[in-house]
Amino acid sequence: MQFISHQHAQLSLSETVKPQLKAHEVLIKVAAIGVNRADCMQRQGKYPAPQGDSPILGLECAGTVIELGADADNSWLNKAVFTLCAGGAYSEYVAVDAAQLMVLPSGLTMAQGAAISEVYLTAFGALFQLGNLQQGHTVLIHAGASGVGGACIQMAKRTGAIVVITAGSDEKCQHGKALGADHAINYKTDDFVDYMQQHNLTANVIVDPVSGRYLNKNAAIAALDCQIVMLAFLDGRFAEVDFARLLQKRISLHASTLRNRSQTFKRQLRDAFVARFYDDIANQTFDFNIYKTLPWQDAAKAHTILERNENAGKVVLLVE
Repeated sequence: MQFISHQHAQLSLSETVKPQLKAHEVLIKVAAIGVNRADCMQRQGKYPAPQGDSPILGLECAGTVIELGADADNSWLNKAVFTLCAGGAYSEYVAVDAAQLMVLPSGLTMAQGAAISEVYLTAFGALFQLGNLQQGHTVLIHAGASGVGGACIQMAKRTGAIVVITAGSDEKCQHGKALGADHAINYKTDDFVDYMQQHNLTANVIVDPVSGRYLNKNAAIAALDCQIVMLAFLDGRFAEVDFARLLQKRISLHASTLRNRSQTFKRQLRDAFVARFYDDIANQTFDFNIYKTLPWQDAAKAHTILERNENAGKVVLLVE
């Protein structure tokens, strides 16, 4: 099969053998691939695949099941699906744990399916499993125009929360509002602490891929018992922390990644997400927030888009 290799941080089409299926897996003929920052970091040598996972890039895809492992349910054969992958999605074929598959609704394209799994499952875990977001809560979502940010906005609004986002341009703020955000703050022109204080807003849940200097700023506008969920550290890995404020407000700080979670965790996350939001996926209540689709031969262009922070939403590669 063909796949996209990442030798010396460069992307190019290469050939390798098809994956050998384990008993619990299925083989997917890949039609579309969701592109994520983790892919860029892995290409750069900064985020190697966990032991046992495919070294090929790609954490999510949509496609058709063409082969079953010995223990996989026969009903999956020839089904159109979308799913997380334990690496390996940047290829013509990928082996995936059958218990993590989700049926692609008939009204959705493969590109839309490829834009769902990583961002919606990450957002779901942050908002509901760690953040315990409830109707009437206020949630602050940093990088609100990102793929995860867009998923957070829509699920939070579906839950009845007040949604505040930050983003790096007026255009991205408008994009977030179009997805349902109640307040959108351009962090390059406005300080989100000042904005929230002026609007009498405090956050019950904060989803933060920025970290660094944002930690103390988050604490300044946190409500009592606020849950802060850190997903990355785009502002830097170190910060001075005002522990008195964390204690005063009983703030809980969570650091979370999805890629290195166990198979059992990912199965349970998939099940909880499907139970709560699959109907919204199938009914297209949600905007799948695709910024651009590109042929998979242009994977390098896709990575450049993400690395320049150009995109508002997901970039998807189409396998031809």
